[in-house]
Amino acid sequence: MDTSLSRRDFVAASAALATAPFGAPVVWSRSSVKPAVISSSNGHMFKNGGDVTCVEKAYGLIESGGDVLEALIEGVNIVELDPADTSVGYGGVPNMDGVVQLDSSCMHGDKKWAGAVAALEGVRTPSKVAYRVASDTDHHLLVGEGAQSFARNLGFKIEDDLNTERSRKIWLDWKRRIDPAHFLDPSTRKKALMAMIEEGVLDPIHAFGTINCNGIDAEGRIAGVTTTSGLAFKISGRVGDSPILGAGLYVDGSVGAAGSTGRGEANLATCASFVIVEEMRRGAHPTDACLAAMRRIKSNTVEKRLLDDRGRPNFGMEYYAIDAKGRSGGASTNPQGRFALCDSDGPRLVDCAYAWG
Repeated sequence: MDTSLSRRDFVAASAALATAPFGAPVVWSRSSVKPAVISSSNGHMFKNGGDVTCVEKAYGLIESGGDVLEALIEGVNIVELDPADTSVGYGGVPNMDGVVQLDSSCMHGDKKWAGAVAALEGVRTPSKVAYRVASDTDHHLLVGEGAQSFARNLGFKIEDDLNTERSRKIWLDWKRRIDPAHFLDPSTRKKALMAMIEEGVLDPIHAFGTINCNGIDAEGRIAGVTTTSGLAFKISGRVGDSPILGAGLYVDGSVGAAGSTGRGEANLATCASFVIVEEMRRGAHPTDACLAAMRRIKSNTVEKRLLDDRGRPNFGMEYYAIDAKGRSGGASTNPQGRFALCDSDGPRLVDCAYAWG
């Protein structure tokens, strides 16, 4: 790829240097970028009975000239609609009351759009509702019954129950293990959840999973979307990081995009996606920016119940980022953590940097 600056780019960059405050970071613009789409690993795993995965779908639409955010949402719709992924959309593992409540956010760096929904019931594709919040209103976040009413008024199909036979069976298994008098106790809830994971009833990805998907087109336009059914068996009304701008997702059109999966409470306390984008603004590679966010997570985690025997966070967390140059990266608390990537070299899984390595 030719990395030389055109005369127009050189003049623009020189002007930026001349007017920027001393020591301020300058974002270099380029006339073209290698398009790419990144996501959490489930963006390379599920096809909902079709022929392409999330990252393949989004990349193909971007390559054909589609709007970058619309392309990403079409991609994550595949996962939202696939009942085989029980951490996102239709068939997502429900809350403590057996109700599937969905969260999603999206941001468009070029249009300066942002929209989100939380605790939304009855709509299989919350990312599409979040998009309409961004495109049709001057609000950023709609929740609960208000979000559902908004979707209904726009013509979205509202269903009574988004559980599948599988997700309801998982919930009934959890109910059998939980003492109703102690369901608020974090250690009791975790014990039941971990037993289900150890017994193979539920795998870690689907206990804590989400999908974050970010992309850039050939003109350097950047966008991102995050969507989830949230923590398995969460307390009714609980909202994690996914629909919160700056936490589950953050996009700056001149810098890059970042998003997360994992323990939402830890991510909310550090606004890590915003931190990652700001690290990239200062020149950090996306991988290094994600690792910087992990260090904040570690320093911010002090409760003994959240630490392993080496004093490190004992919960799952992964970050994914792409910058304005089209470079991508990720970091994970799991040494086997990976993220999905699709560019001109095709779709594939890429190793995340290990947070505690």
